Amino acid sequence: MHGKGFLILMLCFVALGAAAQDSTKTSLVYLEHSQTLSFDEQRLPDAQILRGDVRFRHDSVIMYCDSAYFFEKENSLHAFGHVHMVQGDTLEGFGDVLFYNGNTKLARLRRHVRLIHQKTTLTTDSLNYDRKKNIAYYFSGGMIEDSLNTLTSRWGQYTPDNHQAIFRDEVKLVNPKFVLTADTLGYNTETYRSDIVGPTTILYDEETTILSTNGWYNTQTELSMLLDRSRIIHVDGITLTGDTIYYDKANGYGRSLGNIESTDSTNHMTLYGNVSEVWEDGGRGYVTDSAMLLDWSDSTAFTYMHADTLWTEEISYPIFTLKMRDSLLVDSVMVAQNPDTIWRDTTYQQLRAFWHVRVFRNDIQAVCDSARYHGRDSLLTLFGMPICWNEDNQMSADQIDIYFKNETVDYMHGVGNALAVKREGFSEFNQLAGKEMLAYVKDGDVYLVDVKGNAETIFYPREDDGSYVGVNRTQSSFVKMYMQNRQIDHVVFTTATTGVMIPIDQALPEETKLSGFFWAEAERPLRPADIFLYPPRTERPSAVAISASADDEEEEELPAITSGNKRRNNQMRNNR
Repeated sequence: MHGKGFLILMLCFVALGAAAQDSTKTSLVYLEHSQTLSFDEQRLPDAQILRGDVRFRHDSVIMYCDSAYFFEKENSLHAFGHVHMVQGDTLEGFGDVLFYNGNTKLARLRRHVRLIHQKTTLTTDSLNYDRKKNIAYYFSGGMIEDSLNTLTSRWGQYTPDNHQAIFRDEVKLVNPKFVLTADTLGYNTETYRSDIVGPTTILYDEETTILSTNGWYNTQTELSMLLDRSRIIHVDGITLTGDTIYYDKANGYGRSLGNIESTDSTNHMTLYGNVSEVWEDGGRGYVTDSAMLLDWSDSTAFTYMHADTLWTEEISYPIFTLKMRDSLLVDSVMVAQNPDTIWRDTTYQQLRAFWHVRVFRNDIQAVCDSARYHGRDSLLTLFGMPICWNEDNQMSADQIDIYFKNETVDYMHGVGNALAVKREGFSEFNQLAGKEMLAYVKDGDVYLVDVKGNAETIFYPREDDGSYVGVNRTQSSFVKMYMQNRQIDHVVFTTATTGVMIPIDQALPEETKLSGFFWAEAERPLRPADIFLYPPRTERPSAVAISASADDEEEEELPAITSGNKRRNNQMRNNR
């Protein structure tokens, strides 16, 4: 039994060995046709010299040529003249010379080489085609063309099974809409998708440039996924950089994630954040998650703005011209032309910020719930409990408009419950309040505060030695307070002004604060990094409206209160 079992086992090993040999056995190259056959043992030992309509077959490949050397023992051949290889019904190769080894199944085509696979044509001067792996590659320059693109490179590889190509060195893809250049590129001739695996530039002539080192780009649909800090540069000066960018070029849509940086070189602004979407139609887009706007139009005072979400869009508006009739203006009024002839001005950018808005500039800081910036008017409007600071001045209102001129702050306009506060000492605050307030700025400092409607003031005049004279309270239709060297220089009231001077030691706490007074220094961003802080909002007391004389009352100028006009101050107190 043991001997019989051993014999059966040995037979199994022999059978397996035979099967293994059969699986690795190479097929023979067969000569199917030739007009002449000769030998030259001295010059070409073991070679059959074939001429005229030569045809070989190896497996599923048919090879045609004008003449050939057939090395039957080596299972190889050298073919010359009008070489034509046909593999199945999908792959054809052409060239002047072919070196083919039936054992390795390697075909080397030389001179005027073309490899055609369905709708794809590969052209080169030297091509190797490995039939075992079904891979064709060139190494001295070549070109692949399909129905959409033309690709050239110094080295290239093409796999017919999956339509996948790889290109290296001086890669160039030419599309009717753009040109792509790269050091290394993957490409699929069936899906038209380019795989970006090295420094790559996609250039839409006079429109858009895409720079990337990693990702993919579908050259047919113009969809792309760009990774590793890719950039999209538009001819209008807008550049987008992000860790990940999904870009639909055909529909003008982009979505970005991670360390986003969008720069508008025309308007000198840069948006930062971690999530953004852009619609090129209308120049619309938003950025959120650590969103920040950097306005660098003023090199002396950059503007930093943070909000939960920053939204930008282009605004276009029609400019109407005077319509002429018989060389005369029609009734000397502006008349709109036919809509299709209206001339439109260049668009301007509008920025909107939502929730937890914080702004820092060297000359001004601000906080509010939401904001809007109009590029055409250089106007920043703050909504929702807005507060502005300039040096040691605080201004608040229901709404604040900040106007810029030559990229610097020109004036601020507060509407509704307007309040200006300037800290004088530890607990002493100069205060102005009214329905409407304008604060004018020059060289970064407030030089005039103009309060209109139910104007109230509290300020602390000083003696020549700097000591306080008292607490001066006034009520008027309007007040103009002029500043010099950041101190009150003189004040202009209406003639119907009423007021009182209270000695410091007699002033009650409630007499030193206007009804709407609050001090929000804890909310103020003191440096650019502070815009990302979230201090609690300061509670605002409800201001009590104060009746005042008509706004057209006669003006009266009062100098800043000093020891030289104590008599008048006492008279104001007696009128209380």
